[in-house]
Amino acid sequence: MTSPLQKNIIQIALNKLTQLGLLTLLFLTSLPGHAQNNAQPEEEKMQWFQDAKLGIFIHWGLYAVKGIDESWSFFNGYISHNDYLKQTNGFTAKNYDPVAWADLIKKSGARYSVITSKHHDGFALWDSKFGDFNAKKASAAKRDVLSPFVNALRKEGLKVGIYYSLPDWSYQDYTHHTRDSMRYKPADDPKRWNTFLNYYQGQLKELSKTYNPDLWWFDGDWEHSSAEWEAPKVRQMLLDRNPGTIINSRLQGHGDYATPEQGMPVTRPKDNYWELCMTMNNSWGYQKNDHDYKSLDQLIGIFTDVISSGGNLLLDIGPKGDGSIPKEQEELLTGLGRWTQKHKEAIFDTSAGIPKEHFYGPTTLSKDKSILYLFVKGNPKGEIVLRGIKNKINRIWVVGDGTKLSHKVVGKIYWSHYPGIKYIQVPDYVLDENMTVLAVLLDGKIDLYREDGSVIESN
Repeated sequence: MTSPLQKNIIQIALNKLTQLGLLTLLFLTSLPGHAQNNAQPEEEKMQWFQDAKLGIFIHWGLYAVKGIDESWSFFNGYISHNDYLKQTNGFTAKNYDPVAWADLIKKSGARYSVITSKHHDGFALWDSKFGDFNAKKASAAKRDVLSPFVNALRKEGLKVGIYYSLPDWSYQDYTHHTRDSMRYKPADDPKRWNTFLNYYQGQLKELSKTYNPDLWWFDGDWEHSSAEWEAPKVRQMLLDRNPGTIINSRLQGHGDYATPEQGMPVTRPKDNYWELCMTMNNSWGYQKNDHDYKSLDQLIGIFTDVISSGGNLLLDIGPKGDGSIPKEQEELLTGLGRWTQKHKEAIFDTSAGIPKEHFYGPTTLSKDKSILYLFVKGNPKGEIVLRGIKNKINRIWVVGDGTKLSHKVVGKIYWSHYPGIKYIQVPDYVLDENMTVLAVLLDGKIDLYREDGSVIESN
C-alpha cells in the first residue's frame, strides 16, 4: 500500500508534469507555421480558381420538366407544392449524356463546372441516404444522375463544383415551406431544428465523401443566421475532409470568394476573389418560353469585362428534363469555345488589367505584368489609343493571329516625364469576328502614369 506521504509526493510530481506539458504545448503552438495540418495558405488554395476565369453553372432539376421557376414557383404560390412534385414523373433523363456535357463544357474553354446537386425544393440528383426525395428513389429517371457527370468532369481534367441549397422547403422538419407558410422557428422548437441540422449536414458529409468537390457553391443562407446554420462548424467539417476545397460567399460570411449574381459590377470589386454568376437568357433552369438569349458578342463582352476586373464568369445552362441541352445554349458554348481557344493566352492564367482611363476597353496582364492584353470591341476604324503607359513598347501582335502591328507616340516631350499618347494601328484584315485581342509586350513590368498631366520640368 502507498503511504499518505508517498501519495502526496506522487501528486506533486504529476502536477509538475502536467504544467510542463501545458507549457510545452503553448510554446509549440506559438511557433511560426505551427498550424493545423489541414491549413493551406489562401493564395495557394485559390490559385486555380483565380487562373480559371470561366466556369459553367448547371441548373438541372424537377423544374425543367414543366419549364417553370426552380423551387420559387411553388414557394411564391404560382403552382401548388403537390403539383410541383408531380414533375418527378417527367424527370426521365432519357437523353442525358454526361460525357457529352463534360465535352461541351471543356470545348467552351471553361476550367470548372458547378451543378445543382439539390435546389431549394430539396430534390437531390444523387442517391442520398438522407431521405427518399432524389432522382433514384423518387423520379422517372430511377438513377443517380450526379455521379456520372462528376466522373466525366474529372476525366476531362475539369474542376468539380457542387451547388447545395441550405434551405429545403419540402423537408417536413425545415422551418420554411412557402412565402406564406412557415412551419416553426428554431428558437421555438430546437429539437425539430436539430433534426434538420443533422439531415442537411449529413447530406454534406455524404457529398464530401463521395465526390470530394474542389468547390462548394452554397445558396439560400439568408433564411437563417450563421449560428443557426452552424456555419463555422460546416466550413471546418468540409475543410477537414479536403483542406484545398473552396467555398463561395453564401455560407453566412464563412466563404472564400464573393458571388455577385446577374449584375456585372460597375466598379472593380474590392474582394481579392470573386465570380459573377449569370444566365444565358433570363432563366436559371430550362424554360421553353424563354428565348431571350444574349448574343455571343454580348457574352464575350461581359466575360472580358469580368476578367478585366479580376473576376471569373460562371455562365449558366439549363438542361431539359430529359437531360438534353437546348440547341441555343449548345451553340453559344460552342461559339464561346472558338473565341476562348483562339485567345487563351490573354484569358487564362492572367491577372486583372489596367484602369479603364488608360484604355477604353477590357484588359488583362500576364503573370509577370510585362504583357498587356487589349480586348478591342467592334471595329476601331484603323487605330486604338493607349494613355499613360510609361513603358517602352517592344512589340505588338494580334493574339491568335500573330500579325505584328505598328504604333506611334504623340505628345511625348523631352522636358517632362509625361509618356505621351500611344496610337496602335489596327487594319481591318486582322479583326476577329467577335472581338479582337492585341498583345503589347513592354520593356518590363507595366508602369502607369497616374498624374494630372504634363508639367514643365525643364526647358
